[in-house]
Amino acid sequence: MDKQYNKSLFEAKIYDAVHLAQNTSRPRFIGFLDECRAAEVQEMMSKIHFSNYLLYGGYNGAERLMFGAFPDYIKPHTEQFSISAVTATFRTCDKLSHRDFLGALLSNGIERETIGDILVGNGICVFFLQSKIANYILTQISKVGKIGVKLNIGAVCPLPQNHNFKEFSSIVASSRLDCMVAAAIGTSREKASQLIRSGLVMLDHKVNTVVSAQVEQGSKLSVRGKGRFIFDNLGPVTKKGRLSITGRKYI
Repeated sequence: MDKQYNKSLFEAKIYDAVHLAQNTSRPRFIGFLDECRAAEVQEMMSKIHFSNYLLYGGYNGAERLMFGAFPDYIKPHTEQFSISAVTATFRTCDKLSHRDFLGALLSNGIERETIGDILVGNGICVFFLQSKIANYILTQISKVGKIGVKLNIGAVCPLPQNHNFKEFSSIVASSRLDCMVAAAIGTSREKASQLIRSGLVMLDHKVNTVVSAQVEQGSKLSVRGKGRFIFDNLGPVTKKGRLSITGRKYI
């Protein structure tokens, strides 16, 4: 897990990076950040009207992202991020998980913020690191748990899937948050409303306590103790004026 979150300290680090980028003529980088912190960064940049930044995690669709603030005369680009991919291979009969690899990395004194996504497949894992520690990791890890692994710099293509999903579909009265939560977790709107008002629901990585908030196509939902969801399609509207929805649950 990331170190205990201090909102004031986090905001100070981000604003300091922006200030230094603008005044020292060099890009400044922070991270990796989880999805919630990345969403906070986007909101912060909007408030100060700063647009010359980029969030990037080593590949398109990454969840854990580095923040890069750039001087006005430098156009942000992914190639400017110091991120390395490392591929671990192991016997396909051995089963290793995201938790196994994360534990192996942290046990070598690596801070969580230097580690990006960890993508585990059958006999293979690709993980992303700040480049400054990549070679060190290659010299330190030969086993994950009790399983022997071989590490190499670089990523295989295609990358292993970051998550597995279970698809779901439903018909709801509207795209209000209470309706969508009820459909996603299979409960009543009344119980969904209780969860929302209790601060147990996050919409697009932010706690949302407004039961009538509108959910959009592509929105991500997290319900504490119930799981995480993506709403892929909202619509079409049925003849009775109700809304068809499809989505996926993280498993």
